[in-house]
Amino acid sequence: MVPTKEEFETLRENFMEDPWFCSRRQDCSCDDPADLEYDNTRVWVMDKPNIPKPPPETERLVIMRRDFTKMDTYYVMPNGKRARCAGDVDKFLEAFPEYKDRISTSDFNFAPPKIVEETVSHNPSWIAAKAKKQDKADASSAQK
Repeated sequence: MVPTKEEFETLRENFMEDPWFCSRRQDCSCDDPADLEYDNTRVWVMDKPNIPKPPPETERLVIMRRDFTKMDTYYVMPNGKRARCAGDVDKFLEAFPEYKDRISTSDFNFAPPKIVEETVSHNPSWIAAKAKKQDKADASSAQK
């Protein structure tokens, strides 16, 4: 397991150029048993590689929706407000121009991790949300 959020963010930021292998840690071997076993007793997500580390004085938050259908990505800005998209970052920089030399809109990536469907497909909330989404799609295609 990666011990800190900061270390995880560094690994994720550089994953394509410098993939992580268990043999990189001196106190770890690829033959060691896993800390977590992949199964459907918990929800698993797949994060995208090469997402930049959050800019200084910001924090990246990823929150799963209650119905397990998707995740939302936010950044907590230095003023404590949450940015949900690049437009929110632009508004922050307009309101606080002193951060323009340290923060750029391109430093942010709002791509959410993808929920591994097989790990939530047994959950009643997910089943109901999936059925509702399918009903909307069916109604939309029937109108055409």
